Amino acid sequence: MTDFDYDFFVIGGGSGGVRAGRIAAGLGARVGLAEERYLGGTCVNVGCIPKKLFSYASHYAQDFEDARGYGWELPGEPRFHWPTLRDNKDREIQRLNAVYLRMLEGAGVVMHRQRALLLDKHTIALGDKTITAKEILVATGGWPAIPDIEGKEHSITSNELFSLTALPESILIVGGGYIAVEFAGILAGLKVSTTLVHRGPSLLRGFDAEIAGAFAVELQKYATLQLDTDVVKIHKLADGGLQVLLSNDVVLTVNAVMFATGRNPNTANLGLEALGIELGENGAIIVNDDFTTNVPNIHAVGDVIDRVALTPVALAEGQILAQRLFGKTDGGKRRAMRYENIPTAVFSNPNIATVGLDEEGARQQYPNLAVYRSHFKALRHTLSGRHEKTFLKLLVDTNTDRVVGIHMLGADAGEIVQGLAVAINAGATKADFDATLGIHPTVAEEFVTMRTPS
Repeated sequence: MTDFDYDFFVIGGGSGGVRAGRIAAGLGARVGLAEERYLGGTCVNVGCIPKKLFSYASHYAQDFEDARGYGWELPGEPRFHWPTLRDNKDREIQRLNAVYLRMLEGAGVVMHRQRALLLDKHTIALGDKTITAKEILVATGGWPAIPDIEGKEHSITSNELFSLTALPESILIVGGGYIAVEFAGILAGLKVSTTLVHRGPSLLRGFDAEIAGAFAVELQKYATLQLDTDVVKIHKLADGGLQVLLSNDVVLTVNAVMFATGRNPNTANLGLEALGIELGENGAIIVNDDFTTNVPNIHAVGDVIDRVALTPVALAEGQILAQRLFGKTDGGKRRAMRYENIPTAVFSNPNIATVGLDEEGARQQYPNLAVYRSHFKALRHTLSGRHEKTFLKLLVDTNTDRVVGIHMLGADAGEIVQGLAVAINAGATKADFDATLGIHPTVAEEFVTMRTPS
């Protein structure tokens, strides 16, 4: 190992790369890490963290309205100041960037704030110098994809939206996944006139269809939704507005167009092809169950392998890889990555959270499936006057009584389902749920009081 400059070199300072580098350094490896943009990757800088902060901000408008039903009289119409939110968010991101740097340096990782290029399987170019490493990890994440349509240069993605000089008065969001629906809720909550178009027949592919359908009903209470529709071209007007032609021949005039049409693995111009590293059609790095490519000392984790694009998944993958490469064996057994029963949340309005199988997938695996549903107005809105419905769903394999899927549409869904994810991973049965006393009055108690399948 001493023939190389580093035992382990990480390309990419996002969640997976930072976790792998820190763990490897803690296990005694000499570790270097190159990041040309920002530490923390998509999640910290243009993803989970700023998105959740903006989601919080957007809900205050509803909170002010709801307060009237509880006797609160506001002296005037609340006013929102976009630069305050944007700049406060920037300061928090800068703080987190500094935290990541301190964690890496504290672990002994050597930082290189520049682009890395693979020259051969052990050699990396960093600007005008080269270094060598025995093991190399590529953890460069993903980047928003924009369809190749006329006028696409006039559009933005979620990356740019976080730093706009001013909020647009109106926006067209293109896409039907979690990023699209999250920003529809955020921007509408900030009083931006919002239209969402999606080329498919329904939103949130991959989520339980019934939950997605119930969400679409809620979304149309604050935004315009057009399904089976796509953008054909975008034309910039003299006044700076955008004229958008849709596939249904409708022409919209808006102040901004945001594409949320997926993300591609960020693998271009890294030297991967020259090394013969196998890539998928979308540029994803192909790895085996140990996160190793067809070049045995080059590995990849996180969004760049395009398996499950979630921060906790990248963290787990990075840790597992580092422990495999540099940790001690425990009787030959090592932790393996499990992709089943991964809990996830959509910070839409209302929130969605899920763990386990959706109903379609559950019926394929478990012919004797019982479905428990609860659809109601939460106690909070009995006085607020808001017409928002909460929807809970449990899927149970009646042969074993095991709960195999949990889904929720409603406020704080992620906070509630996170705890239930422990139960589903522990193999909890419907009888276990039934035997658990509810906390009254809460929305969450509904999960342990549903007695009759529907």
